[in-house]
Amino acid sequence: MTDPITTSKTARESLARGLNALQADPTVPPQLVELAAPIAQAMGALHQIERTRELAPHAEVALGHVRGALAKLQAAQTPHPAVNQALEAVANSLSLVHQLSKMAAPPAPVAAPVAAPPPAQPQHQAPPAYAGTASMPQRAPAAPATNHQQPAFPPPQAAHPQQPPMQQQPPMQQPPMQPHAQQPPMVARDPFAAPPPAQQPPPQQPANGYGAPAAAPPPQGKPATPSMPVPAPPAGNLQVLAADLGTHSPTNFYKGLAGNDIIDHGGLFVSTYVSPKIGTPIRLKVSLPGGYEFEANAVVKWTREQGGDAPPGFGAQFTQIAPEARQLVYRYVRNREPLFYDDF
Repeated sequence: MTDPITTSKTARESLARGLNALQADPTVPPQLVELAAPIAQAMGALHQIERTRELAPHAEVALGHVRGALAKLQAAQTPHPAVNQALEAVANSLSLVHQLSKMAAPPAPVAAPVAAPPPAQPQHQAPPAYAGTASMPQRAPAAPATNHQQPAFPPPQAAHPQQPPMQQQPPMQQPPMQPHAQQPPMVARDPFAAPPPAQQPPPQQPANGYGAPAAAPPPQGKPATPSMPVPAPPAGNLQVLAADLGTHSPTNFYKGLAGNDIIDHGGLFVSTYVSPKIGTPIRLKVSLPGGYEFEANAVVKWTREQGGDAPPGFGAQFTQIAPEARQLVYRYVRNREPLFYDDF
């Protein structure tokens, strides 16, 4: 069985060759250099697999970035040797990343639909009984025909009186009338079964006179608020960068020597292979565990190149952040120790 860590490392090295082909050649036009962004994001997701040794959800994220990078490279209008090299490297890594995605997918349940169909088949044995009853009326007319042809034989006439009870089947014309009588109540029950619970709100209206029940609806909306994004300052024309934080993610908040406050004397380290220039104003879209997220304006203060055990990325200091988002940051750093950065 293929080792997922080895497969991830091989795919990341192939993507690195494509990334270097676009960034190392100074003759590559600026619009083609932008094609390196999805390649770098795919490398970051693969680095997460090697670091955490967990395929989900990083394998699916890497597969999406690789497919996006391949589509953009194929759609590039400007022919350039660096684009061809990057295209070949990304295409080679696609099959490896697809293997990682299949490894991360949970096995589909198989035993569920085994015993369901057989019980329904015995029910189809009932129609032969109706076919038998349908053949009975054919015998009934045959019997009176013999009565007209042979009136002189009394024994057969004694046998034929037993057949008139069989001729009671003409009431079979009534069963078709009965299903028609049964269908209207069935039609009436189905559509009106749902409205009765919908008509329950009117009894709540007289309760509004007490004043206290009117305050009940607001608490119902409160449980959904933790997963909703908190209010954020206007983004303007700033570049939006995503920052996903987890229990052991390389992306984490940091603080410096100037003080202990994360917001005033620190910031957020974003792990990425493509870092903006120092001093660039950006907008961070931060995702926290539990479905919490917020957006805030920041400025790039420092960068870290790839090399060693530390992941590459950049440190950004918040310049405009909502009070609700500030409280989310403080709660996160209470459960996880922030990084330390020497800002002197």
